[in-house]
Amino acid sequence: MNQALPWPVRAPEATENVMESIWSAISLTPLESEALRLSLWVSLWAMLASLPLAVGAAWLLARRRFPGKTLFDGLLHLPLVVPPVVTGYLLLVVFGRRGLVGAWLHDQLGITFAFNWKGAALAAGVMAFPLMVRAIRLSLEAVDRGLEQAAHTLGAGAWRVFFTVTLPLTLPGILSGMVLAFARGLGEFGATITFVSNIPGQTRTLPLALYSVLQSPGGEAAAQRLCLISIVLALAALLVSELLARRVQRRLKG
Repeated sequence: MNQALPWPVRAPEATENVMESIWSAISLTPLESEALRLSLWVSLWAMLASLPLAVGAAWLLARRRFPGKTLFDGLLHLPLVVPPVVTGYLLLVVFGRRGLVGAWLHDQLGITFAFNWKGAALAAGVMAFPLMVRAIRLSLEAVDRGLEQAAHTLGAGAWRVFFTVTLPLTLPGILSGMVLAFARGLGEFGATITFVSNIPGQTRTLPLALYSVLQSPGGEAAAQRLCLISIVLALAALLVSELLARRVQRRLKG
């Protein structure tokens, strides 16, 4: 009987059916929702914790000459070229509960990185750190040094020049680096699973959840949902980065 009705009458019902089908296709289980929440939390902390160090490292590389600068630069970019599993193992050796630094942190401060979300954030931050440093460094190198010299001539100190001249002009690069680090943190797998394992609700981020469902029979539907979410998050991060960079550039030019 519905087929005899005109399309304008059937359109709302058809639209509702389509939306219900789409929602049922992307509806997440509690474990998948927890993996999504944990991924966002871990990536956010990795980005925020890396930011001050990345700004400092980028400034050193862009503005200072010192012995071992090339070696320092190479070490910073090492996570980009070595297998992520190697990075995860080194983190375990250094920051594990019995590690070189981890044992002291655990005994003296009660801080433990291994096998919890803080370790996942550390792994994501280490893997994303070179991308953030590179973006900020390129932005620093593009700053007109004459503006800084003019501020010095007018009596501004080094810190005031940095915060009132250099940092605002570097802001587009900083924002780009932050978004790149956040997106890289969302996709981190190898270092995370090596350092903090794959514990539901503790360290199982989206990539690890995707890996887990692919190991289970009949997990194709869940894998497709997690893939779709990962793609949407990555595209959203890149879009936000572009919009923020354009807005900051317009303000600087205006």
